[in-house]
Amino acid sequence: MSAAQPDPDGPDGTVSAVDAFRRAEDLLERRRPLDALKIVVPLLETEPEAASVHLLAARAYLASAQFRRAETGFLRVLELDPSDHYARFALGRTLQRQSRLTEARTQLRMAAAMDPRPEYQEALGEVSASIALRADRAGGA
Repeated sequence: MSAAQPDPDGPDGTVSAVDAFRRAEDLLERRRPLDALKIVVPLLETEPEAASVHLLAARAYLASAQFRRAETGFLRVLELDPSDHYARFALGRTLQRQSRLTEARTQLRMAAAMDPRPEYQEALGEVSASIALRADRAGGA
């Protein structure tokens, strides 16, 4: 990250891209995704190949229930870094929130295979159970 943004409080009137990224991360941690997006979206233009910037933006989109934008962001992260298990997990959760359960299960399976963290396993089980429940309901109708 090399771009700078105006910052009237900075010594030379700018803030580094790294500082902007950290500020956006902090805002997201404090559950202020829309404020985080105000900072991270300009970074997407100056750092188009930075998977970390796309991941932060996608997380903020997800946290603000902008699911299509979150999906696009997580897909971009996976274009840049196909081995990012967290991006797969988050993409699966994003698809789940859109009721696209079969697609979600595929992403969650890959995430769990890449890194068998309990939260990945739990999410996969949750989506699989929802798919089974839907199938039962459809069969009983």
